[in-house]
Amino acid sequence: MTRSMLRNMRWAAMGLIPLAPVATGAWAQPPATKAPPPVMAPGVIGAPAGSGAYPAVAEARADARGYTIYRPANWPAGKLPLVLWGNGGCRDNGLSASYFLREVASHGYVVIANGAAREERPALAQLPAANGPTPLPPGGPVAPPRGTPDETSVDQLLAAIDWVKGTDLASHVDPANVAVMGHSCGGLQAIAAGADPRIKTVVALNSGVYIRADTGLSGVHLVKDDLKKLHTPIAYVLGGPQDIAYPNGTDDVSRIAHVPVFLASMPVGHGGTFALANGGAWGQVATAWLDWQLKGNASAARQFVGRDCGLCKDQRWTVSAKNFPEKP
Repeated sequence: MTRSMLRNMRWAAMGLIPLAPVATGAWAQPPATKAPPPVMAPGVIGAPAGSGAYPAVAEARADARGYTIYRPANWPAGKLPLVLWGNGGCRDNGLSASYFLREVASHGYVVIANGAAREERPALAQLPAANGPTPLPPGGPVAPPRGTPDETSVDQLLAAIDWVKGTDLASHVDPANVAVMGHSCGGLQAIAAGADPRIKTVVALNSGVYIRADTGLSGVHLVKDDLKKLHTPIAYVLGGPQDIAYPNGTDDVSRIAHVPVFLASMPVGHGGTFALANGGAWGQVATAWLDWQLKGNASAARQFVGRDCGLCKDQRWTVSAKNFPEKP
């Protein structure tokens, strides 16, 4: 048994991942084995945060029990783009990526995360040495069949577009300028939701469609041909070869030929940098992508395209791009 297999078995024993071969897993976490934390009372959660011009808060709302809202603490003038978010593990906890999502909202976005506000863990000063599950070699132990459904769904994610129109947030949100993003299983939700004509762009973080269809624990039923339903630019952000989703995500990128696709990979593992202050490097890249795709920001565009693109020159990242114009 290899060291990688032993490490993943320890993750599984801790309830963090399924025992699954490399081609089957894009999960940050497996199905819940115990009752989730209780839903928080309605109200603002935590202090305003984020590096953008509009420090942002998380909010639980009585009229949105299945969602967690992220918004500027003080509203700027004009309507803001809407970002839909799917959690790692497709979990019903809209605070699972709270530092990252406050960062996004602080740059002038309203984020609606799938899942009620349940639990927010303290930010980390640095990433752990073992930052999420790693790929197992072919022939490793295979996960048992899924026994429970995902805690959140693609339909729930997309329903937020109509929900927000009937709330007091409607005066602050542009429902015609919508992105969808997600981590791991939530990234699969984002890819599936990307077929909706209302979506302007997709960001899949530590995720990718299973190489062998329906062999993972996710209830998001996608096959590689479903990538042809995408109609907008899409960005993949992966955690390097040690990310369990890396084979699936890189395979997606190799197959997509009809829309612009960008791949950025940093060797930090499947957990990404969500647990760091402001979501770490993941927060920076996702926000720049949204600024380009939803706001037409030329400076943000130069992070991704052109011979001297910002991420191209950043030695922390390995990047590739297809189907984009040479100049943004």
